[in-house]
Amino acid sequence: MTSLLDAPAAPPEDARPVRAARSWTAVLGLVPFLGYMLLFLGGPLYFVISGALSTPEGLPTFDNVIASITQPQFQAAFGSSVMISALTAVIGAVFGAFLAQAVITSAPESPLRRIVSTASGVLAYFGGVPLAFAFIAALGQTGLATAVLRGVGVDLYATGFRIDSLTGLALTYIYFQIPLMVILITPALEGLQPQWREAAENLGASSWAYWRHVALPALLPALGGATLVLFGNAFAAYATALALTSGSIPLVPTAIASALSGNVIANQQNVGLALGFDMVIVIAIVMVGYLWLQRRASRWAPR
Repeated sequence: MTSLLDAPAAPPEDARPVRAARSWTAVLGLVPFLGYMLLFLGGPLYFVISGALSTPEGLPTFDNVIASITQPQFQAAFGSSVMISALTAVIGAVFGAFLAQAVITSAPESPLRRIVSTASGVLAYFGGVPLAFAFIAALGQTGLATAVLRGVGVDLYATGFRIDSLTGLALTYIYFQIPLMVILITPALEGLQPQWREAAENLGASSWAYWRHVALPALLPALGGATLVLFGNAFAAYATALALTSGSIPLVPTAIASALSGNVIANQQNVGLALGFDMVIVIAIVMVGYLWLQRRASRWAPR
């Protein structure tokens, strides 16, 4: 039986108001952030949803949402967006994971680790018009890389390649997908405990057996979550695709811009908002899947 001497002492009476004041101070510190989120995220989100579910006169309707998923041009846009997003996400995840593993296994002060870590932090967020211009200057019909390849007898454009095609756009997306994957998967790779490999080797497991039965099952949720983030990153890309292809490839972001500006069909602004609403749903599904997978991946995180 616990004696009164062993019981934890109650906090002093004057300490409770201090803790309450600190908690209120912490809440007040969130007010600017919450206000920023409400103004620049909540406001536009409400505008998109309300416009998608109403007519130009303000009457409630589902016709805009139905049109955004049934009209052929919008179905083609969703098909192209899903295809290029999935393709670049998988390619970026595979090459990014191998590159991150090479960085992790190198010495802490090696030039490889410093160069790749720094470059990944920069290149993962290098996009938009500058990235499109860089690829046009490199792989355009008169680009530097194109001229060099022609000098050695390889003519890309003779094979049907075009920088403003779906293949060229995929190459451009992969440029920022790989470094983003390095950033996302590096913490999970660092979480693999050296004791797991030592235990596997002591039991006679080969390197392949260790990766197949120990490391990959532990990394699978993190790999899946990172791939979902890459998918959402490519699905929502707009400026790079528009600058590179001038809207010649049907994609959801460019379809939204065309509908809102009335470039194709007049009075389709609410359908454009419905496309934005569909895009919000896709990104929300991606984020829910990512959070669920991250929760599963956290079970293997060192404590």
